Order: sequence, then structure tokens, then C-alpha cells
Amino acid sequence: MPRTARDVVFVDGVRTPFGKSGKGLYAETRADDMVVRVIRELMRRNPDLPPERIDEVAIAATTQIGDQGLTIGRTAAILAGLPRSVPGYAIDRMCAGALTAVTTSGAGIAFGAYDVVIAGGVEHMGRHPMGEGVDPNPRFLSEKLVDPSALVMGNTAENLHDRYPSITKERADAYAVRSQEKVAKAYADGKIQPDLVEVVVRSLEQGYGLATKDEPPRPGTTMESLAGLKTPFRAHGNVTPGNAAGLNDGATGAILAAEEVAEELGLDAKMRLVDFSFAGVEPEVMGVGPVPATEKLLARQGITMDEIGLIEINEAFAVQVLAFLEHFGIADDDARVNPWGGAIALGHPLASSGVRLMMQLARQFAERPDVRYGITTMCVGMGMGGTVLWENTNYEGGK
Repeated sequence: MPRTARDVVFVDGVRTPFGKSGKGLYAETRADDMVVRVIRELMRRNPDLPPERIDEVAIAATTQIGDQGLTIGRTAAILAGLPRSVPGYAIDRMCAGALTAVTTSGAGIAFGAYDVVIAGGVEHMGRHPMGEGVDPNPRFLSEKLVDPSALVMGNTAENLHDRYPSITKERADAYAVRSQEKVAKAYADGKIQPDLVEVVVRSLEQGYGLATKDEPPRPGTTMESLAGLKTPFRAHGNVTPGNAAGLNDGATGAILAAEEVAEELGLDAKMRLVDFSFAGVEPEVMGVGPVPATEKLLARQGITMDEIGLIEINEAFAVQVLAFLEHFGIADDDARVNPWGGAIALGHPLASSGVRLMMQLARQFAERPDVRYGITTMCVGMGMGGTVLWENTNYEGGK
């Protein structure tokens, strides 16, 4: 029985406001409840989608323990009130968890196994710090399979500064300042708020409240305010809390569908999934992962970076973004790159971040019918990178 691949479209995406880990917004909120809030909002925003038409719920979490465990895609689906007939599963590809949830379930749509899916991710780093409960095999170090620095993400960023000596601390700080400025402008212009779902939060000290905006941004950040920050990963190093994403809590989710099914149900197809690629690199310089992942994808599609009109790259560390830009000959302040800012300002709740990139790209596509292609890309712990190529369904430039 031959099968024909189908086009896959991104219908909608929402996320919770991102919080600071520790004593931040979600200190007393469960991770699975954040996912439930996202799923329910997706269904509320898309009333033409019958719940029973959802074929899968794929939710990623890096630390799959406690309220982020128990096959969270399935449990969150039940908690959100989806029909019991809707299955679900959990994914772990560290920072690229939600991105992988989209590519994996999207591939299932293309193959014909699914018509409509919900894909996303969650990370409550306040409740579950990265690495909680992990027991790395001693062979990694005893057999020198990886450098010890590979197990600490901040150290891998310092290693990347070593590999790219042209990327100075000042250059990284300047990139971080621009990220903060772009997020502040995006908020002022109302670009980010439409896809945020309000979350009821609770505090023993302050009672109940409502999370309505991201907590991590630091508007007014300057080069001077970043210059004196400590470099916790290396004495006299380059990586600081100011030019890296923080420790954050949050959840994201998206609806994907076969293009003809979206048309049948009257769902808005915001962008089309063209291709995706993952690649491995040396774990001790994991931040360079987006480079080979993107090279593989562009080569397979026979296009160049010049044809990519928008680039949403996760800002785990400024040096990681700058290494990507330097490799492809893109200026640090290229207008195509993270037009509304990125994780240095907004936060990076690990496994959830991939869908945030997609949500922002979809919104930008709607405003830019002159742009045909965009990518979402990110580095991944233990030495990987992932890149997804999207086509703007609003493109008006012809073939």
C-alpha cells in the first residue's frame, strides 16, 4: 500500500509567560498544570477543531521526574480534558525537546499516521534543576569520551569562546543588550502578548495572582551594567548571567495538521514545514551544533542562507548565536535574526523553547509576505544542533 507524503502546517502556538526559577512566578505551580493551561488555551482559540480529531499529544521535558514525568504528553492530555481516546507521549532532547516534538509528530502527519497533533514542551527548572537525578556513566570521563566541561553548559560556552577568539566578551555583551532592547520594543509594540496564556499562580506569602507577562526581561540593560558581572564558569572568562539565558520555568504548545485537514476544518495554516535536520558535534562545544544542522538542511534543499528571510535562533548563550552568525557570514545585528529578541531576555525553559521560536516566526511571517523561508534553530546539550525550515503560507513573491 503506497503512501504519499502530505504537507504539514503550523496552525497555532501559545505559551505561558516565562518565569524566573527559584522564587519566581511558578515557584508553587506544578509543571503539568502549566502544560494543561497551554492545551486548554489552544483548544479555546481553535473552536473549529473537534477534540476527538487530535491524534497525538507530544510533550517534551528535559528532566522527566516528578510533575514533569509519568509520560507527560498523555497525563497532560487527560488533565486538560481531551477525550481519553487521544494518546500522548514524552520526549527528551534536552533544549530541543519541543522542537523534536514538532518534527517527530509532524513527520507522522506527513507519513499519514496522524491528521492533527499537539506538540510542545515544559521545563520547571525551579522544581527540577537540569541534571536532577542524573547518573552519568563513569565511562564518559574514565575513557575520555567527553571532556569534563561537556557536562556543564556554561563551560561549553566558554570553550566556544576559545574556539572563536574573535567573539569577545564585549561582543557577546553587545549582542545581549540588543536582545533586551528588541524584547522591550516587541512588548511595547504588542508583538509578544497575543500568544501568551494567562496563568493563575499561587504564593503562600502573597496569595493568588495572575502571570500575564514574561518575568526574565531586564529592560534598560546597558553595556556598563553587564561589564561588571561575574564569570561563574571560568575565572576572567567571557560568559556571565547577562549574556546567557537564565534558569526559567514555562510551557509551550502548538497545533500541527496536514494542510488539507487544516483546510477541511477551517484552521489557519500560518506556515508550512519544509524540512528539518539534526546534527552532532563535540559535546564540549555543543553551542556550535546549529551550524552543521543548518548546513545539512540547506544542502539537502539546494538553497543558501541568503534565501532565508527570517532566523529564529535560541539564545542559550550569546557566543553560541555569534558563532552561528560568524560561520555563515551574517552580521551580528542582521535584521533577519531574532527580530523580537530571544532567550537572553525572554528566558529559556529548556525543553519548551523550540515552540517559542516557531510562534514568533509564524507571527513574523504574517507581517512579512515578502519573506518565503525562515528557520528555527538551536543548540542542544551533549553536543547537538537542530534546525527546522519553514515556508511562509502568506508569501506573495511567486515561485
